[in-house]
Amino acid sequence: MDRLTTMSVFVKAVELGSFSAAAEALSMSPQLVGKNVSTLEQHLGVRLINRTTRQHSLTETGRHFYERAKIILAEVDAAESFARQVHLKPRGHLKINAPVTFGINALAPRLHLYLQQHPDVSVELKLTNRMVDLIDEGYDAIFRVGELADSGLMAKTLAPYRLIAAAAPAYLERAPVLEKPEDLTQHQCLIFSHTSLRTHWVFAGAGGKVTVPVCGRLTLDSGEALISSAVAGFGVVMQPAELVEPYIAAGKLVRILADYQVPTRPLHILYAPDRRMTPKLRSFLDFTSEAFG
Repeated sequence: MDRLTTMSVFVKAVELGSFSAAAEALSMSPQLVGKNVSTLEQHLGVRLINRTTRQHSLTETGRHFYERAKIILAEVDAAESFARQVHLKPRGHLKINAPVTFGINALAPRLHLYLQQHPDVSVELKLTNRMVDLIDEGYDAIFRVGELADSGLMAKTLAPYRLIAAAAPAYLERAPVLEKPEDLTQHQCLIFSHTSLRTHWVFAGAGGKVTVPVCGRLTLDSGEALISSAVAGFGVVMQPAELVEPYIAAGKLVRILADYQVPTRPLHILYAPDRRMTPKLRSFLDFTSEAFG
């Protein structure tokens, strides 16, 4: 006995109200519909439908079984749909959101690789440091740096986000001694207006973690603008590695407090908990794991 087939025939007969209507919908004879229902009843050992010459009616057990059978068949359809979608070619439009500095310096330079791999997908990348709403604003996926709040979204963990503290050689020549994190209280710190970097910086040394309150005369909401100010010699900056390292390599900035590490920050990509994930979103999640995992 094919349990799913008999269950499907039973559900169709209940939905349409008769064996003959179910037979027409399923392209089989009314006799075969009746046989499937009878086989199911024999397997279960209970009567599901009361039959008379004029009408059929569900038994109490039949009503309960019908409600559960509908859910089971819907789950089977969803599982089959998911399996088919995995092998479909990604196509369509992806709307992505990311923090500005990460988007400009890490994500955008790699997006052409994804687009080359998937020529039938287009990507719209929006960059902002505010906390966007994935559902209300219609995003397929969003990148988040830092600890996650409970949002009900699915989260894929990527490689931790590295930060570097640096300053221009000209600034360090005239500024107070900078040998340990606590010395930063005597320095002009260039403040990033988003995240906890606005109020304190954290370092890790031989004695454990050190949290230093920071302040400065210049607060900006752009990592790129902070770097420009640091290069101009206005103060000390703490920003992502991919933004700072090119300036260190060029000699325009110098890494400070080399004996201390700046703890990394979590990086995730978030998406809606949809069990019918589209091939385009699945392909992008796979790409981010390869690029940033």
